[in-house]
Amino acid sequence: MEIVTVVGARPQFIKAAVVSHAFQHAGFRERIVHTGQHYDPGMSEVFFSELGIPLPDINLGVGSGSHGAQTGAMMIKLETYLQEKRPDWLVVYGDTNSTLASSMVGAKLGIPVAHVEAGLRSFNMRMPEEINRIVTDRLSELLFCPTQTAVDHLRHEGMTKGVHLTGDVMLDATQFFTKRAVDSRPLHSILDPIPEEYYLATVHRAENTDDPKRLAGILEAFGRIPQTIVWPVHPRTRNLLSRYTLSPNVKVVDPVSYLAMLTLISHCTKVLTDSGGLQKEAVWLHRPCITMRDETEWTETLEGGWNQIVGADADAIVAAIARTPEGDAPLFGAVPGGTASSHMCRLMAGHIIE
Repeated sequence: MEIVTVVGARPQFIKAAVVSHAFQHAGFRERIVHTGQHYDPGMSEVFFSELGIPLPDINLGVGSGSHGAQTGAMMIKLETYLQEKRPDWLVVYGDTNSTLASSMVGAKLGIPVAHVEAGLRSFNMRMPEEINRIVTDRLSELLFCPTQTAVDHLRHEGMTKGVHLTGDVMLDATQFFTKRAVDSRPLHSILDPIPEEYYLATVHRAENTDDPKRLAGILEAFGRIPQTIVWPVHPRTRNLLSRYTLSPNVKVVDPVSYLAMLTLISHCTKVLTDSGGLQKEAVWLHRPCITMRDETEWTETLEGGWNQIVGADADAIVAAIARTPEGDAPLFGAVPGGTASSHMCRLMAGHIIE
Protein backbone atom coordinates (compact mmCIF):
# COMPACT_ATOMS: atom_id res chain seq x y z
CA MET A 1 0.00 0.00 0.00
CA GLU A 2 1.30 3.42 -0.99
CA ILE A 3 0.68 6.22 1.50
CA VAL A 4 1.57 9.90 1.41
CA THR A 5 1.57 11.59 4.81
CA VAL A 6 1.56 15.39 4.99
CA VAL A 7 2.95 17.18 8.03
CA GLY A 8 3.91 20.76 8.66
CA ALA A 9 3.76 21.62 12.35
CA ARG A 10 5.15 20.29 15.64
CA PRO A 11 2.07 18.33 16.82
CA GLN A 12 1.86 16.60 13.46
CA PHE A 13 5.46 15.39 13.64
CA ILE A 14 4.71 13.78 17.01
CA LYS A 15 1.55 12.04 15.79
CA ALA A 16 3.25 10.92 12.59
CA ALA A 17 6.08 9.36 14.60
CA VAL A 18 3.94 6.62 16.15
CA VAL A 19 1.73 6.15 13.08
CA SER A 20 4.77 5.86 10.78
CA HIS A 21 6.18 3.11 13.00
CA ALA A 22 2.85 1.28 12.68
CA PHE A 23 2.86 1.72 8.90
CA GLN A 24 6.33 0.20 8.71
CA HIS A 25 5.25 -2.73 10.88
CA ALA A 26 2.22 -3.30 8.62
CA GLY A 27 4.41 -3.29 5.51
CA PHE A 28 2.96 -0.09 4.05
CA ARG A 29 5.16 2.16 1.93
CA GLU A 30 4.98 5.71 3.23
CA ARG A 31 6.27 8.94 1.74
CA ILE A 32 6.30 11.96 4.03
CA VAL A 33 5.74 15.45 2.70
CA HIS A 34 6.86 18.33 4.91
CA THR A 35 5.05 21.51 3.86
CA GLY A 36 7.54 23.72 5.68
CA GLN A 37 4.79 25.43 7.69
CA HIS A 38 7.14 25.23 10.69
CA TYR A 39 10.45 26.08 9.09
CA ASP A 40 12.59 26.83 12.16
CA PRO A 41 14.98 23.90 12.89
CA GLY A 42 13.98 23.99 16.56
CA MET A 43 10.36 23.53 15.55
CA SER A 44 10.92 20.96 12.82
CA GLU A 45 14.15 19.13 12.06
CA VAL A 46 14.86 18.03 15.62
CA PHE A 47 11.56 16.17 15.76
CA PHE A 48 12.45 13.96 12.82
CA SER A 49 15.82 13.05 14.29
CA GLU A 50 14.83 12.34 17.89
CA LEU A 51 11.54 10.56 17.19
CA GLY A 52 12.86 8.31 14.44
CA ILE A 53 10.48 9.62 11.79
CA PRO A 54 11.57 8.77 8.23
CA LEU A 55 13.05 11.82 6.53
CA PRO A 56 10.59 13.66 4.29
CA ASP A 57 10.48 12.63 0.67
CA ILE A 58 10.16 16.34 -0.09
CA ASN A 59 10.04 19.63 1.81
CA LEU A 60 7.79 22.11 0.06
CA GLY A 61 9.46 25.01 1.88
CA VAL A 62 6.31 27.11 2.07
CA GLY A 63 7.21 28.95 5.30
CA SER A 64 5.11 31.65 6.91
CA GLY A 65 2.50 33.92 5.35
CA SER A 66 -1.15 34.86 5.57
CA HIS A 67 -3.64 32.01 5.73
CA GLY A 68 -4.61 32.42 2.08
CA ALA A 69 -1.07 32.79 0.79
CA GLN A 70 0.26 29.88 2.85
CA THR A 71 -2.61 27.53 2.00
CA GLY A 72 -2.53 28.46 -1.69
CA ALA A 73 1.22 27.91 -1.98
CA MET A 74 0.87 24.50 -0.35
CA MET A 75 -1.94 23.50 -2.69
CA ILE A 76 0.03 24.42 -5.81
CA LYS A 77 3.07 22.40 -4.76
CA LEU A 78 1.08 19.48 -3.34
CA GLU A 79 -0.97 19.12 -6.52
CA THR A 80 2.17 18.63 -8.62
CA TYR A 81 3.60 16.10 -6.16
CA LEU A 82 0.42 14.08 -5.72
CA GLN A 83 -0.33 13.96 -9.43
CA GLU A 84 3.02 12.25 -9.88
CA LYS A 85 2.84 9.84 -6.91
CA ARG A 86 -0.86 8.92 -6.94
CA PRO A 87 -0.86 7.12 -3.55
CA ASP A 88 -3.59 4.80 -2.29
CA TRP A 89 -4.11 7.07 0.72
CA LEU A 90 -3.35 10.63 1.70
CA VAL A 91 -2.99 10.88 5.49
CA VAL A 92 -3.46 14.24 7.20
CA TYR A 93 -3.30 15.24 10.86
CA GLY A 94 -5.14 17.71 13.03
CA ASP A 95 -6.24 21.15 11.97
CA THR A 96 -3.44 23.23 10.44
CA ASN A 97 -3.26 24.98 7.08
CA SER A 98 -1.17 22.00 5.93
CA THR A 99 -4.13 19.75 6.78
CA LEU A 100 -6.61 21.93 4.92
CA ALA A 101 -4.45 22.30 1.81
CA SER A 102 -3.74 18.57 1.62
CA SER A 103 -7.34 17.47 2.02
CA MET A 104 -8.58 19.87 -0.66
CA VAL A 105 -5.93 18.78 -3.17
CA GLY A 106 -6.43 15.09 -2.39
CA ALA A 107 -10.21 15.32 -2.77
CA LYS A 108 -9.97 17.16 -6.09
CA LEU A 109 -7.49 14.61 -7.44
CA GLY A 110 -9.65 11.68 -6.33
CA ILE A 111 -7.10 10.44 -3.78
CA PRO A 112 -8.87 9.17 -0.64
CA VAL A 113 -8.05 11.21 2.47
CA ALA A 114 -7.68 9.71 5.96
CA HIS A 115 -8.00 12.34 8.70
CA VAL A 116 -6.28 11.59 12.00
CA GLU A 117 -7.97 13.47 14.89
CA ALA A 118 -11.27 13.87 13.08
CA GLY A 119 -14.39 15.18 14.77
CA LEU A 120 -12.82 17.71 17.11
CA ARG A 121 -14.85 20.88 17.61
CA SER A 122 -14.32 24.04 19.64
CA PHE A 123 -17.53 25.60 18.22
CA ASN A 124 -15.59 28.82 17.78
CA MET A 125 -15.60 29.80 14.11
CA ARG A 126 -13.20 32.67 14.81
CA MET A 127 -10.48 30.04 15.12
CA PRO A 128 -8.83 29.21 11.78
CA GLU A 129 -8.28 25.69 13.14
CA GLU A 130 -12.04 25.17 13.49
CA ILE A 131 -12.59 25.99 9.82
CA ASN A 132 -9.75 23.66 8.85
CA ARG A 133 -11.23 20.80 10.90
CA ILE A 134 -14.72 21.12 9.49
CA VAL A 135 -13.60 21.27 5.85
CA THR A 136 -11.12 18.41 6.25
CA ASP A 137 -13.73 16.18 7.89
CA ARG A 138 -16.14 16.85 5.04
CA LEU A 139 -13.54 15.89 2.45
CA SER A 140 -12.17 12.77 4.16
CA GLU A 141 -13.11 9.19 3.33
CA LEU A 142 -11.82 7.78 6.62
CA LEU A 143 -12.29 9.79 9.80
CA PHE A 144 -10.19 8.54 12.72
CA CYS A 145 -11.74 9.88 15.92
CA PRO A 146 -9.71 9.98 19.15
CA THR A 147 -12.72 9.93 21.50
CA GLN A 148 -16.42 9.12 21.54
CA THR A 149 -17.10 12.84 21.86
CA ALA A 150 -15.49 13.36 18.45
CA VAL A 151 -17.64 10.57 16.97
CA ASP A 152 -20.75 12.23 18.44
CA HIS A 153 -19.82 15.61 16.93
CA LEU A 154 -19.63 14.07 13.46
CA ARG A 155 -22.90 12.20 13.91
CA HIS A 156 -24.64 15.45 14.91
CA GLU A 157 -23.33 16.95 11.67
CA GLY A 158 -24.76 14.06 9.66
CA MET A 159 -21.50 12.18 9.13
CA THR A 160 -21.39 8.47 9.95
CA LYS A 161 -19.82 6.86 6.89
CA GLY A 162 -16.12 6.15 7.32
CA VAL A 163 -16.18 7.35 10.94
CA HIS A 164 -14.19 5.18 13.36
CA LEU A 165 -13.33 5.46 17.04
CA THR A 166 -9.64 4.55 16.96
CA GLY A 167 -8.32 6.17 20.12
CA ASP A 168 -5.80 8.98 20.38
CA VAL A 169 -2.40 8.72 18.70
CA MET A 170 -1.13 11.38 21.11
CA LEU A 171 -1.78 8.96 23.97
CA ASP A 172 0.27 6.37 22.05
CA ALA A 173 3.08 8.90 21.75
CA THR A 174 2.93 10.08 25.36
CA GLN A 175 3.05 6.56 26.72
CA PHE A 176 5.75 5.43 24.29
CA PHE A 177 8.10 8.41 24.56
CA THR A 178 7.86 9.63 28.17
CA LYS A 179 10.36 7.17 29.66
CA ARG A 180 12.73 7.75 26.76
CA ALA A 181 12.38 11.49 27.34
CA VAL A 182 13.24 11.38 31.04
CA ASP A 183 16.22 9.10 30.34
CA SER A 184 17.63 10.93 27.32
CA ARG A 185 16.60 14.53 28.10
CA PRO A 186 17.20 14.94 31.87
CA LEU A 187 15.96 18.17 33.38
CA HIS A 188 19.44 19.56 34.02
CA SER A 189 20.13 19.41 30.28
CA ILE A 190 17.16 21.71 29.66
CA LEU A 191 17.15 24.09 32.65
CA ASP A 192 20.20 25.52 34.37
CA PRO A 193 19.79 26.23 37.19
CA ILE A 194 16.82 23.99 37.96
CA PRO A 195 14.10 25.87 39.89
CA GLU A 196 12.94 24.33 43.15
CA GLU A 197 9.41 24.47 41.75
CA TYR A 198 8.13 25.71 38.41
CA TYR A 199 5.04 26.01 36.26
CA LEU A 200 5.33 25.23 32.57
CA ALA A 201 3.73 27.72 30.14
CA THR A 202 3.14 27.88 26.41
CA VAL A 203 1.36 30.72 24.59
CA HIS A 204 1.25 30.65 20.82
CA ARG A 205 -2.32 30.92 19.47
CA ALA A 206 -3.06 34.02 17.42
CA GLU A 207 -6.18 34.73 19.50
CA ASN A 208 -3.82 35.44 22.42
CA THR A 209 -0.60 36.66 20.82
CA ASP A 210 -2.26 38.98 18.28
CA ASP A 211 -4.65 40.57 20.79
CA PRO A 212 -2.70 43.05 22.95
CA LYS A 213 -5.38 43.02 25.65
CA ARG A 214 -5.39 39.23 25.98
CA LEU A 215 -1.60 38.96 25.89
CA ALA A 216 -1.30 41.70 28.51
CA GLY A 217 -3.77 39.83 30.74
CA ILE A 218 -1.74 36.63 30.48
CA LEU A 219 1.53 38.43 31.22
CA GLU A 220 -0.05 40.20 34.20
CA ALA A 221 -1.16 36.85 35.59
CA PHE A 222 2.33 35.40 35.12
CA GLY A 223 3.75 38.29 37.11
CA ARG A 224 1.33 37.65 39.98
CA ILE A 225 2.28 33.99 40.31
CA PRO A 226 5.11 33.59 42.85
CA GLN A 227 6.56 30.41 41.32
CA THR A 228 9.03 30.35 38.46
CA ILE A 229 7.33 30.06 35.08
CA VAL A 230 9.32 28.24 32.41
CA TRP A 231 8.12 29.38 29.01
CA PRO A 232 9.46 27.83 25.76
CA VAL A 233 8.64 30.59 23.31
CA HIS A 234 7.63 30.15 19.68
CA PRO A 235 9.84 32.35 17.42
CA ARG A 236 6.88 34.45 16.31
CA THR A 237 5.76 35.05 19.90
CA ARG A 238 9.28 36.02 20.98
CA ASN A 239 9.20 38.91 18.51
CA LEU A 240 5.93 40.15 20.01
CA LEU A 241 7.27 39.96 23.57
CA SER A 242 9.86 42.61 22.80
CA ARG A 243 7.08 45.16 23.34
CA TYR A 244 6.47 44.03 26.93
CA THR A 245 8.39 43.93 30.21
CA LEU A 246 8.33 40.41 31.63
CA SER A 247 8.23 39.70 35.35
CA PRO A 248 11.53 38.33 36.78
CA ASN A 249 9.87 35.02 37.64
CA VAL A 250 9.21 34.30 33.93
CA LYS A 251 12.06 32.29 32.43
CA VAL A 252 11.85 32.44 28.64
CA VAL A 253 13.67 29.62 26.85
CA ASP A 254 14.03 28.64 23.21
CA PRO A 255 11.59 26.14 21.69
CA VAL A 256 12.27 22.64 22.97
CA SER A 257 12.01 19.24 21.32
CA TYR A 258 9.16 16.88 22.04
CA LEU A 259 11.21 14.72 24.38
CA ALA A 260 12.41 17.79 26.26
CA MET A 261 8.82 19.00 26.57
CA LEU A 262 7.76 15.66 28.06
CA THR A 263 10.58 16.01 30.60
CA LEU A 264 9.47 19.55 31.46
CA ILE A 265 5.87 18.37 31.95
CA SER A 266 6.98 15.43 34.09
CA HIS A 267 8.86 17.69 36.53
CA CYS A 268 6.59 20.75 36.64
CA THR A 269 3.90 21.51 39.22
CA LYS A 270 1.22 22.81 36.86
CA VAL A 271 0.80 23.69 33.18
CA LEU A 272 -0.51 26.96 31.74
CA THR A 273 -1.19 26.76 28.02
CA ASP A 274 -3.30 27.69 25.02
CA SER A 275 -2.17 24.55 23.18
CA GLY A 276 -4.50 21.72 22.29
CA GLY A 277 -2.08 18.83 22.65
CA LEU A 278 -0.40 20.05 25.82
CA GLN A 279 -3.72 20.00 27.67
CA LYS A 280 -3.91 16.26 27.07
CA GLU A 281 -0.26 15.53 27.79
CA ALA A 282 -0.46 17.40 31.09
CA VAL A 283 -3.51 15.46 32.28
CA TRP A 284 -2.15 12.11 31.08
CA LEU A 285 1.02 12.82 33.06
CA HIS A 286 -1.04 13.84 36.13
CA ARG A 287 -0.26 17.54 36.00
CA PRO A 288 -3.11 20.05 36.56
CA CYS A 289 -3.65 22.27 33.52
CA ILE A 290 -4.92 25.84 33.21
CA THR A 291 -6.01 26.54 29.63
CA MET A 292 -5.84 30.18 28.58
CA ARG A 293 -8.56 29.95 25.96
CA ASP A 294 -12.31 30.44 25.99
CA GLU A 295 -13.08 26.83 25.04
CA THR A 296 -11.44 23.46 24.52
CA GLU A 297 -11.84 20.66 22.00
CA TRP A 298 -10.74 18.22 24.70
CA THR A 299 -13.68 18.34 27.09
CA GLU A 300 -12.56 15.04 28.62
CA THR A 301 -9.66 16.88 30.28
CA LEU A 302 -12.09 18.95 32.38
CA GLU A 303 -13.12 16.00 34.54
CA GLY A 304 -12.37 16.58 38.21
CA GLY A 305 -10.96 20.03 37.46
CA TRP A 306 -7.75 18.60 36.01
CA ASN A 307 -8.09 21.18 33.25
CA GLN A 308 -9.65 24.60 33.79
CA ILE A 309 -10.71 26.97 31.01
CA VAL A 310 -9.93 30.53 32.10
CA GLY A 311 -9.51 32.67 28.99
CA ALA A 312 -6.95 35.45 29.17
CA ASP A 313 -8.26 37.20 32.29
CA ALA A 314 -5.50 37.70 34.86
CA ASP A 315 -7.78 37.24 37.89
CA ALA A 316 -9.24 34.01 36.46
CA ILE A 317 -5.79 32.60 35.72
CA VAL A 318 -4.48 33.38 39.21
CA ALA A 319 -7.63 31.95 40.82
CA ALA A 320 -7.30 28.73 38.83
CA ILE A 321 -3.74 28.26 40.06
CA ALA A 322 -5.03 28.05 43.65
CA ARG A 323 -7.49 25.24 42.92
CA THR A 324 -6.66 21.55 43.35
CA PRO A 325 -8.18 18.86 41.08
CA GLU A 326 -10.32 16.10 42.55
CA GLY A 327 -9.84 12.38 42.09
CA ASP A 328 -7.52 10.64 39.66
CA ALA A 329 -6.55 12.29 36.39
CA PRO A 330 -8.84 11.04 33.60
CA LEU A 331 -7.32 8.59 31.11
CA PHE A 332 -9.16 9.09 27.84
CA GLY A 333 -8.27 8.31 24.25
CA ALA A 334 -7.63 4.61 24.86
CA VAL A 335 -9.56 1.97 22.88
CA PRO A 336 -9.45 -1.78 23.64
CA GLY A 337 -7.71 -4.10 21.23
CA GLY A 338 -4.51 -2.20 20.47
CA THR A 339 -3.09 1.24 19.95
CA ALA A 340 -4.73 3.99 17.92
CA SER A 341 -2.02 3.55 15.28
CA SER A 342 -2.65 -0.17 14.87
CA HIS A 343 -6.41 0.41 14.58
CA MET A 344 -5.78 2.91 11.77
CA CYS A 345 -3.56 0.49 9.85
CA ARG A 346 -6.20 -2.24 9.96
CA LEU A 347 -8.96 0.13 8.83
CA MET A 348 -6.92 1.51 5.93
CA ALA A 349 -5.93 -1.97 4.75
CA GLY A 350 -9.49 -3.25 5.00
CA HIS A 351 -10.90 -0.22 3.22
CA ILE A 352 -8.63 -0.75 0.21
CA ILE A 353 -9.55 -4.45 0.03
CA GLU A 354 -13.26 -3.60 0.05
